[in-house]
Amino acid sequence: MDKRTVATVTVIGGLIIFGLKLLAFFVSGSIALLSDALESVVNIVASIMLFISVRISAKPADTEHLYGHEKVENISAFIEGAFVIVAALLIAYAAVGRLTNPAFELVEVNIAVGISFLATILNLGLSVLMGRIAKQTGSMALEGDSKHLLSDVFSSLAVNAGLLVAGFTGLKVLDPLLALMVAFLVGKMGVELIQKSGNQLMDGTADEEQKKIEGILLLHKPRFIDFHNVKTRRSGSRVYAELHLTVDPKLSVKEAHDLTKHLEEDLHEELPEVTITIHVEPPKAHSDAD
Repeated sequence: MDKRTVATVTVIGGLIIFGLKLLAFFVSGSIALLSDALESVVNIVASIMLFISVRISAKPADTEHLYGHEKVENISAFIEGAFVIVAALLIAYAAVGRLTNPAFELVEVNIAVGISFLATILNLGLSVLMGRIAKQTGSMALEGDSKHLLSDVFSSLAVNAGLLVAGFTGLKVLDPLLALMVAFLVGKMGVELIQKSGNQLMDGTADEEQKKIEGILLLHKPRFIDFHNVKTRRSGSRVYAELHLTVDPKLSVKEAHDLTKHLEEDLHEELPEVTITIHVEPPKAHSDAD
């Protein structure tokens, strides 16, 4: 299953899950279940953004975007993080309102929890599916949505368990307190998503790929003098890398070219998502640069 198919499934699944959670709220009158449903609205918006971004990112490079369109996934994840934080604030606002006005009743809690649990199972399935495809493709947008849904699963389970306790004990105050807990978890997830996507938009180093590049180069060390100035950055599911390679000054241009081509082929075989540029220089140039 490719990224575009997963994005389509996620939009449809999000609409179904939202409908179930909203039904659970209407059945019970629980503000915690309403907060859960509000989070699903954010999920739907995020899924639509994912649907659009994976289609844009799949476009080939053109004269205006020589490095392709992959970075749109990072932009999508950043905006999704902002939406998540807004949802957390709305949930907290509703919960505080319920705390200051405690005259409410919880009804049909068991039925509502059953409906909510069904929605949670569907959410878990979507999260697992998206996480698996995100690992296969390196998609930041899919990874962001997968983590978002997984956080939703955990918060929904906590809400359901708390409501069962509230219904059994009559402690209605648990309802808005659970909503506040959901708001905190959702807000934390939004901040983390903005930090990660923002780091990639600012061309933060792709640490894992850079370590692998350096490890592969060390295996070929007898064929050159050294390498330095290794730089990496991530753009969507792609990683762009560059480095300086110090070679024997006696090598001809063709021999130096053949060496770098061999290194690039080995690197591509191990790291197909990496596009690398190697700058060849003699030892004197390296010394002058230092």
